[in-house]
Amino acid sequence: MVMGINGKFPGPTIRVKVGDIVRVDVTNKLNTEGVVIHWHGIKQRETPWSDGTASISQCAIAPGETFTYRFTADKAGTYFYHGHYGMQRSAGLYGSLIVDVADGEKEPFEYDGEFCLLLSDYWHQNVHQQEVGLSSLPFRWINESQSLLMNGRGQYNCSLASRYNESATLPQCEIRGGEQWAPNVLSVFPNRTYRLRIASTTSLASLNLAIGNHKMYVVEADGNYVNRTEVTDIDIYSGESYSVLFTADQIPYDNFWISAGVRARLPQTPQALALLNYIPTPESKFPLSPPPVTPRWDDYGRSKSFALNITAAAGTPRPPKSHERRIVLLSTQNKFNGHSVWAINNVSLSLPVTPYLGAIRYDIKDAYDQTPPPENFPDWYNVSAPPANPNTNVGDGAYVLVNGTTVDIILQNANMLEPGASEVHPWHMHGHDFWVLGYGEGRFAEEDEKRFNLTTAPLKNTAVIFPFGWTALRFVADNPGVWAFHCHIEPHLHMGMGVVIAEGLDQIRAMNVSRDALSCGLTGKMFAAEDARRRN
Repeated sequence: MVMGINGKFPGPTIRVKVGDIVRVDVTNKLNTEGVVIHWHGIKQRETPWSDGTASISQCAIAPGETFTYRFTADKAGTYFYHGHYGMQRSAGLYGSLIVDVADGEKEPFEYDGEFCLLLSDYWHQNVHQQEVGLSSLPFRWINESQSLLMNGRGQYNCSLASRYNESATLPQCEIRGGEQWAPNVLSVFPNRTYRLRIASTTSLASLNLAIGNHKMYVVEADGNYVNRTEVTDIDIYSGESYSVLFTADQIPYDNFWISAGVRARLPQTPQALALLNYIPTPESKFPLSPPPVTPRWDDYGRSKSFALNITAAAGTPRPPKSHERRIVLLSTQNKFNGHSVWAINNVSLSLPVTPYLGAIRYDIKDAYDQTPPPENFPDWYNVSAPPANPNTNVGDGAYVLVNGTTVDIILQNANMLEPGASEVHPWHMHGHDFWVLGYGEGRFAEEDEKRFNLTTAPLKNTAVIFPFGWTALRFVADNPGVWAFHCHIEPHLHMGMGVVIAEGLDQIRAMNVSRDALSCGLTGKMFAAEDARRRN
């Protein structure tokens, strides 16, 4: 079962230009649950109620109801949109969002054509069963996906590449034409250069993408231009997007595999495959060469090298030289009343009924805990060992930032409940890009700041923390609103792995916030009481 948009899976591609005011009317045709749509990578300046985060920026759209999102396309780049209520992204509620440069503007690189690849993972178990299992006693993990998808297409119980491997355990997929499991075909003319836009909406998998026998050049990351970087393959974590250029320069003309395989988890799911077709070679002709081999799943040295090689292009604003506030976020796996959860600084996030944006706009103190979460973790905590006390707390407090403050966030990874285990976590920030200042091993220390990259730090909206390591981010709190900052792995967020940032409270209180976004919880009751008084 998938959740579609306008009868399509994935949802339709939305294409706009910088400066366009985008209006999207979302009608919820689901029978029993709410829905919201998050515009991943769009800053939502002056429109925080259109960010599409249930219980943070708006109420979920009730069955049968319609909500109108209005926002300005602020920066050219490769983006996507997806559900942000429960685990609806895992159910297939996503699509591509491309922002082209404004009329009269040019991008800093040239190409002859372009393609989009939206990467995802797919389970046969429906998302509601997954949510129940994650919240149950005993705990039931979602396990690895049955398939990896490119633009909604993938294979199960057979492989497109078995013919290349005599010891293959899966039979060869037999394709006669028109099957839903047939690979996407990207047809190119020889000796032309193409832009491949790649975005990952995966719920769990970290992926690595390669084009057989072709070099790629990374030119964009999360909607920001980066220095042209030659690669043979590209790591892409959930929530990230990239643009790469490649030239169809292989002789003789043939077809080649484009592969996406699992990294950072022991692979149990076959690669996703698409076909690069050299015109006039028939699309039905299988490539002579097997698909590219995905690098070893736990080769984190290779992954870190790739991340460090992504640097800001000329003209990208440099980060401020120093921070005014630092928040260190420790990610831990814990227990709460026997249930398995994820926590940040010993608090597992549980969202309130009343959206934070409405509670702040109307100064409703009872809507959520007014005490902010901890800004660091104890000096005695050993990030290299399981927590001595596995129990944690649940809370809905928010970090409050003064408008204009330069903030450093240190993402600190740690050992899970199982000894010797630590996972990759891609963290996505709503409402902002941030500078990725650096990565490190073990526990972050003050002297690590000397290693920060303050000259070519890339701007991104999603950054990874590697096992047993830290990642340093810097941003300027110049976008009043209430923003989610969370692990983009869907079950981890469902289990509490996120924080809420309330930014520019005085500015929020002066906003003309859409009442349609806040018609639930205490704000909904307040509006109903006001309407009743007017009628009387």
